[in-house]
Amino acid sequence: MCKNTRFFQAGIVLMAMGLQACAGTQPVPYSGISSSPRLQPNAQNDAGHMPYFYSARPAWREYSRVIIEPVVIYHGADNQFGDVTTEQQQELAAYMQKQFSQTLAERYQIVHQVSAGTLRIRLTLTGAETTTPVLGTFTRFDLAGGPYNVVQSIRGKQGSFTGSVSYAVEIFDASSQQLLEAYVSKQYPNALNIGASWGALNAAETGIDKGAEQLAERINPAH
Repeated sequence: MCKNTRFFQAGIVLMAMGLQACAGTQPVPYSGISSSPRLQPNAQNDAGHMPYFYSARPAWREYSRVIIEPVVIYHGADNQFGDVTTEQQQELAAYMQKQFSQTLAERYQIVHQVSAGTLRIRLTLTGAETTTPVLGTFTRFDLAGGPYNVVQSIRGKQGSFTGSVSYAVEIFDASSQQLLEAYVSKQYPNALNIGASWGALNAAETGIDKGAEQLAERINPAH
């Protein structure tokens, strides 16, 4: 392949990556979420994954049980599903229910009845991006995409043509129904995670895995 052709292809990839970066969804407070009026921009280091946040500064050690409500798919006008199909949304919601339940069960007793020391967690799937076929994997190796994704990996940012998932978490005291904490999150794989670049939903599912771990750490009873 001649040098000019390689430069041309690299230019096309870089331009497409720039367009993809601009088009990437940026979560919003989602007006249809009950806790939306309380959410404030997050100024902490994790703002990239949690742009909006509210906390009543609860003592998580006072809780040992969790009720996890069925995951809700958000249909508000400000949802961010783009071209993600209804079937894909349902698939992600089911995966989210399973992963969050399994991860939280490692630290909490999952229950279905309200009692003292019980949290109620509401998860709302608000948006997702699918991985662009071929390009998502190709740009991990190619001359133009490789360095870009290395930088994105170091910065903890989303890789080129890679999917993501956006959702809202609301945590209540199950007995009093007091809102203890709420946040909006966007999760995606590390920019150099090649395995997550295969398949339209693999990256979003990896984001769900990370999100479940993030929540489990936030409400760790040891805190």
